[in-house]
Amino acid sequence: MSPNPKSMSDGVVTRFAPSPTCFLHIGGARTALFNWLHAKANGGKMLLRIEDTDRKRSTSEAIDAILEGLTWLGLEWDGEPVYQHARAARHGEVVEQLLAKGLAYKCYATPEEMEKMRERAHGEGRSAVYDGMWRDRDPGDAPAGVDPVIRFKAPNEGDTVIEDQVQGTVTVANKNLDDLIIARSDGSPTYNLAVVVDDHDMGVTHAIRGADHLTNASRQAQIYAALEWETPVFAHVPLIHGSDGAKLSKRHGALGVEAYRAMGYLPAALRNYLVRMGWSHGDDEIFSTAQMIEWFDLAGIGRSPARFDFEKLASLNAHYIKNSDDGELVNLVRAIVPELSQEARPPNSDDEACWEKLALAMPGLKERAKTLIDILDAGRFVFVSRPLDMDEKAENLLDDEARAVLGGLLVSLEGVEDWSVEQIEYVVRGYAEKTDLKLGKAAQPLRAALTGRTTSPGIFDVLYALGKDEAVARIRDQVR
Repeated sequence: MSPNPKSMSDGVVTRFAPSPTCFLHIGGARTALFNWLHAKANGGKMLLRIEDTDRKRSTSEAIDAILEGLTWLGLEWDGEPVYQHARAARHGEVVEQLLAKGLAYKCYATPEEMEKMRERAHGEGRSAVYDGMWRDRDPGDAPAGVDPVIRFKAPNEGDTVIEDQVQGTVTVANKNLDDLIIARSDGSPTYNLAVVVDDHDMGVTHAIRGADHLTNASRQAQIYAALEWETPVFAHVPLIHGSDGAKLSKRHGALGVEAYRAMGYLPAALRNYLVRMGWSHGDDEIFSTAQMIEWFDLAGIGRSPARFDFEKLASLNAHYIKNSDDGELVNLVRAIVPELSQEARPPNSDDEACWEKLALAMPGLKERAKTLIDILDAGRFVFVSRPLDMDEKAENLLDDEARAVLGGLLVSLEGVEDWSVEQIEYVVRGYAEKTDLKLGKAAQPLRAALTGRTTSPGIFDVLYALGKDEAVARIRDQVR
């Protein structure tokens, strides 16, 4: 049995259908991105469905995190989110239709009987477990007081064939697929039934999802055929593994999207990184959003699992930071401060003047930064108050000789009227030459006095960002 794909006459409709039992993890984010890109590339729509039928494990916090994560990534969906649990009546209606057509039946098998079937199937090396004991049985044999499950009457001869856009032709012998439960004894629908009904009613043309759902595709194709509904085009994307090839775990990067935001990654960089995990366009590594949309196609998705590599993500993020607008970067840094621990937050972060200084320092800060956290750490000097707390290396560097150099520089800098990077550099270099010092011998004491550290952005950028009054005051604090 090979179902016909949906007609494309009404345009491409994809859907991202996360389960709100956890936050939006990195694999789910890539699935959402692929659905979004395929819809955009074909002038279609991406719908969002929250598959919250597992009421015990679904949480409002997870739903909020999914919505916020998609929004942060820039993956807007079309229309309002659909909540699967709210469609239970519709799912039940379809179950009744299948029962009325003789395509489903009530099963009263006991847990003990099911356990014996499992043992028998295992002993015979079969994947199908249920033996169809109630498939054609007289309903009059039903035991009293027992609420049955509803099973789909699956074809038991021939094959079910899926023409998957990523995995190729996938053929499953129907004898290996037993009669699927489509409604539990309490009347609630099971996953495969609900997905088919929802995808059909939402007009989904392409079901793009993780390869872990491939085993569900043949089940769902059978239900589509029984209902005489068009089957969507399936595309099962390989999963993401760690850099060592093992199943992705937290140590590899299996974190929620909100964690990447808090770690200082840019949404554009994460989008770019995710699209290259399993999809390629020649040897290109860096894509604008417009290029992703223009070039994306399902044929470019490989069959092998992608490998998550933090170093590559950091390198890509550094590229995006370096090429971002300074004001935009300040806003992005400000946005993550509330998510940091109290210890990690810069002091005086509610002082607007500090953020204005960070903007002045940004040209130098973004050149070396791999994350927004790097920018915040390297730019911490604009937030601290006098007198500065010196780290041990800075304290040791400020010996009598260094303080004498600071004294001379203080006089020169106090005379600067045009406080620009160019003029500051001219004065500092001029002082070094006049006193027969290498530039480093002048810059290092300045760095320690101005930042409390021995590493910082370019010293001329630091002086400029602090402004003349603050810079001079910090130097004067160290001159004895």
